[in-house]
Amino acid sequence: MKEQKTQTKGHQRTRRDHATELTQDYVEAIAELEAKLGVCRVRDLAKRFAVSHVTVNRAVARMKRDGYVDAQPYAPVTLTEKGRSLAQFSQRRHEIVFLFLRTLGVSERTASIDSEGIEHHVSDETLSLMEKFCQRSGR
Repeated sequence: MKEQKTQTKGHQRTRRDHATELTQDYVEAIAELEAKLGVCRVRDLAKRFAVSHVTVNRAVARMKRDGYVDAQPYAPVTLTEKGRSLAQFSQRRHEIVFLFLRTLGVSERTASIDSEGIEHHVSDETLSLMEKFCQRSGR
């Protein structure tokens, strides 16, 4: 019975993580594009994620509704304070997972690809241990 409860909690967490994954990816990309280009436009996000501008517009509308971005038609997309905070949170998780994988000996290319998915699903406990492992390894 205990095993079933643990499985149920795991599935619930995975569903919750999936619900926020897209938003985390978008705010992280917006922050990176703003830093690199000075502004972030819908076409930049469409190119980055290899999706249509309609797909990006829908995602931006949801993020605006949820308070992560400010956006007006034909204007750059900007992060709100809430969006910037989530972007920093996501970037930090990504960096820790990437560094952990590299410390294990995973190639840079594979670590980059794998960390993109793992960052959304790793628990805070596991992430903390990953970070400590890297520190003990001199990374």
